[in-house]
Amino acid sequence: MIEIRGLRKKFGAVEAVRDVSFSAADGTVVGLLGPNGAGKTTTLRMLSGLMRPDAGTIRVDNADVVADPIGGQTHMGLLPDSRGLYPRLTPVEHIEYFGRLHGIDGPALTARTKALVTRLDLTEVADRRVSGFSQGERTKVALARALVHQPRNVILDEPTNGLDVMSTRAMRALIRELRREGCCVLFSSHIMQEVSALCDRIVVIAQGRVTADGTPDELRKITGRDSLEDAFVSLSGLEAEENS
Repeated sequence: MIEIRGLRKKFGAVEAVRDVSFSAADGTVVGLLGPNGAGKTTTLRMLSGLMRPDAGTIRVDNADVVADPIGGQTHMGLLPDSRGLYPRLTPVEHIEYFGRLHGIDGPALTARTKALVTRLDLTEVADRRVSGFSQGERTKVALARALVHQPRNVILDEPTNGLDVMSTRAMRALIRELRREGCCVLFSSHIMQEVSALCDRIVVIAQGRVTADGTPDELRKITGRDSLEDAFVSLSGLEAEENS
């Protein structure tokens, strides 16, 4: 479970995140949406322990991420927007390296590596260096290393960005599997069809604040819009810009 309360972050005179609060429960998929510059990426960086907030609390399965970022990261699997792979390593080497960083070794690491290679359909490229991999293959490798320690909380930043149709379908299927396994999945996306199909709840951030938090149906109802995209445009303040 992820719980964020009163999160704030300033960069000079710019207040990027202003009193952001929301939670994501186990066994649910929560979408974090916002226009460019809304504070969404900054929020994800603070949640993942990569950036320290100026104020507020972040708890992941009762781990205090602000006080102990490294300890908090043991409860999370993170797929960043910039995948950050080492080009000279193979998928197997990536998985094993991150497994060791999480204190996994020996037969347990071998078994988890093999299971992830199979689960993410990486068998044919498992021992090839990732330089020259397609975007879909790179995303699978990054996801495999994020899941090696079997986290109960999975954070996905634009997980289908740049993927083809089949890779996108596979990613959506995996997100549904993680939910069925009882994981808490928090992901950001700009694809409304994807958000509508996957999310149990949606948190909308605009101008550094949470402007809406509810199910897709609830967001459509409070805005009086038939489509989720129209509801998002209204809740994020983009409608006013569009009409100005």
